Amino acid sequence: MEAPLWLVRASKVVEVVAMSEKQDHDAQYKELSGAEGREKVSELVKGIHICMMTTVAKDGTMSSRPMAVQDKPFDGTLWFLTRVTSEKIGEISKDQDVTLTFAEPKDSKYISLKGIAAASQDKAKIKELWNPLYKAWFPKGEDDPEIAVLRVEISEADYWEASSSKLVMMAKYAFAAATGGKVEIGEAGHVEV
Repeated sequence: MEAPLWLVRASKVVEVVAMSEKQDHDAQYKELSGAEGREKVSELVKGIHICMMTTVAKDGTMSSRPMAVQDKPFDGTLWFLTRVTSEKIGEISKDQDVTLTFAEPKDSKYISLKGIAAASQDKAKIKELWNPLYKAWFPKGEDDPEIAVLRVEISEADYWEASSSKLVMMAKYAFAAATGGKVEIGEAGHVEV
């Protein structure tokens, strides 16, 4: 195995290990970018209404919570409405790096998006994103002074999706276990947005 690489990013030291999903998936692994990458992410997240947003907490640990995903085509940016006084807003003011995790087990789709988050109270954007269901969180409606808009500019994504039904996948696993063979169950990849 190669020696690890070291990257320095915004006063964080990150170890990059030579092992990757690419090595695990061989021909099933794709590296996408540009319009093709954005289209793949859009296809994968479409119809998933809740994601987990992970931020860096005050104590340096990771903090995750569910967030409602806007029903808009993915163009490289994801938008959320949240409470201006929420912990995530404070965490993002200290470290803008976030991870958004999407999962749709019935379709065997799993997506992890990394990006930079920023919050504002842009009234025009709140009006554009507003949905009457948000009244459950913001009883005063779209003019509620507690509403903040959270914009996440996505920089990269990793995804895993199965190409077969669960029954077929289980049969493939059983066959591979019995024969010592490799299981080819779908596609994985990395996207630079």
